[in-house]
Order: sequence, then C-alpha cells, then structure tokens
Amino acid sequence: MKNGIHPDYHHVVFRDAGAGHSFLTRSTVTSDKTVLWDDGREYPVIDVEISSASHPFYTGSARVVDTAGRVEKFRRRYGSKSAGAQSTGPQSAGSRNADAPTQEATR
Repeated sequence: MKNGIHPDYHHVVFRDAGAGHSFLTRSTVTSDKTVLWDDGREYPVIDVEISSASHPFYTGSARVVDTAGRVEKFRRRYGSKSAGAQSTGPQSAGSRNADAPTQEATR
C-alpha cells in the first residue's frame, strides 16, 4: 500500500438508539462523541437511525404486500387480454383490421 493516500481505518461503535443495540466494527468515519465499550476502552460512537436490530426486514415485522390487490388494480387500469379483445372502441394504427380476411379464412 502507498503511504499517505488511505484514510484512517479504526474501531468505531455504531449505536442504534431506537433499538438499544450497538456494535463495534472498523470504519473510516469519525465522531467527537465517545463511548466506553465492554473491553474498558473508549471508542468513537456513531448514532444511526436504523440497523439490523430495528429494520422491519430483519426483525420479521415487515408488511406483507397484497399482490392479488396489485394484480386486480393493474387489470382494472389496463384491462385483461380477454377484455381488450372484446372492446369495441377505436383500434390503434398498429392493430389488425377486423374486416380484413384472415389467412385461415382464405384457405
């Protein structure tokens, strides 16, 4: 490694105040606040809003998304294939003309 180009990499305590959980790891972030850790040494502390101890995905309290409701909302908005074939509205320029003979009918 080249000297003088890398940031200071040291022990830091990350504390999730909402969950009352903290963990010691290494990082390049710094803080003026310190905390006394279990080993008797003081480390800089970084307060975070959310961690694995309070995140809904990791705690199992995540909301279940109603996928059936999302599908029904999509079908109401854009219509299903069968509803689209039965529509009598104007056709788009790229759609097939209903009065034109099909290839099966000319055989």
